[in-house]
Amino acid sequence: MAKKEVRPKSIPVRRQEPSERIRNFSEVALGYDLEEARSEAERCLQCKKRPCVGGCPVNIDIPGFVQNLKSGDVGEAVKTVKRENLLPGVCGRVCPQESQCEAECVLGKKWDPLAIGKLERFVADWEAGQGGLEVPAPEAATGLSAGIVGSGPAGLTAAAELAKRGHGVTVYEALHVAGGVLTYGIPEFRLPQWVVDREVSFLEEMGVEIILDFVVGRTATLKDLMERHRSMFLGIGAGLPMFMRIPGENMNGVYSANEFLTRSNLMLARDFPDYDTPVKRGGKVMVVGGGNVAMDSARTALRMGADRVDIVYRRSRVEMPARVEEVDHGEEEGIVFHMLTNPVEIIGAGGRCDRVRCQRMELGEPDESGRRRPVPVEGDYFELQADVVVMAIGTNANPLLPSTTDGLELNKWGYIKVDPESFSTSLPGVYAGGDIVTGSATVIEAMGAGKTAAGWMDAFMRGQPGPDKGRDAPHSCS
Repeated sequence: MAKKEVRPKSIPVRRQEPSERIRNFSEVALGYDLEEARSEAERCLQCKKRPCVGGCPVNIDIPGFVQNLKSGDVGEAVKTVKRENLLPGVCGRVCPQESQCEAECVLGKKWDPLAIGKLERFVADWEAGQGGLEVPAPEAATGLSAGIVGSGPAGLTAAAELAKRGHGVTVYEALHVAGGVLTYGIPEFRLPQWVVDREVSFLEEMGVEIILDFVVGRTATLKDLMERHRSMFLGIGAGLPMFMRIPGENMNGVYSANEFLTRSNLMLARDFPDYDTPVKRGGKVMVVGGGNVAMDSARTALRMGADRVDIVYRRSRVEMPARVEEVDHGEEEGIVFHMLTNPVEIIGAGGRCDRVRCQRMELGEPDESGRRRPVPVEGDYFELQADVVVMAIGTNANPLLPSTTDGLELNKWGYIKVDPESFSTSLPGVYAGGDIVTGSATVIEAMGAGKTAAGWMDAFMRGQPGPDKGRDAPHSCS
């Protein structure tokens, strides 16, 4: 048999030009068309050991849906993806495939790995373009009810899995729009709100009830909800902002990334004065941090009219946790990066910041994360002008629900402790997953937690000792 010839390079995705996209919030990556998707799918080797599937936290049959694309059966590709992931439009856009499924792709050992994320996005958008989403037929109704706290990726995934199994599902969301971090935390140019709305509507068509403006711990306690539902899932995220505790951090013009992005994304401050949600615009903006949230904040500030945007990060480019693609896009758009730099004081007059004193850093020995620890270079300081400073250095556990729930065991950082296999908490019938368990992580990891927890919740509600593995078999869409 002749050896298959493989194209070394993946099909590039079309994008807005940097000079155009910095003036709008439209999506940067425009996605594949059918011809491009099929051409990229042709690169797949259809490996027998399927290492890419092992790299996917929700175990999508990647070779299966890619083979469907190769053969031209896009409808079947949709069904194959949705057997394991009911939010492909989200995952195809924001999941770090380069460190998960694509990192395991055999092609990547010699050439570009298969563009799995771009193919997943194509499949999702193709389905939506056909005029509607096909809803999977649920199992027979059980008459049992599950409650989900939080409509982020973990909560939405748990809700979908439980609805598929025939349970009644109610999602309680504190904000006035569903989607959690997908809505308030990720800008439109990376994840358009219509994609999130589309996926949420899909769950509602499956019978999931979503109740908005419902703050668990205020509107009702978890104990109250446990009287309504047989089992509960807590996907409340880790939304408590972190600050550096440096002088001047309480000045006007200093924001947490949570506030900055929520005002821009959810409250549409980017369209002020059409939407009366002000945030300081223009001038010189500094973003502190090196993750995806920092990149989102910096690129949002640029689109809101900043004259200059600086990112300061205390480690080097190699250690930046942000996706390589997002960093590359930021550089193309003109964002200035200051590596091995740490703010030590915010300086201003009249209560408003106008510059930041920074210290040079160098890398020492690795810390518990495996990255080399940044160490200050004594006496090496400099200043950067900044009218706005956005702190994007991470979040802590959301304390509201735990503080109003007796018997819910937490770790020393305030995150909910769970059994690592089942995601069960110290309260019978209550499960948790996502950032409130792990701290800030990826969308797909949160989805994986929601999916696994849903299997155990299903077993608990049915009075079984553990998930019925047969129930994890592919569900047909009809």
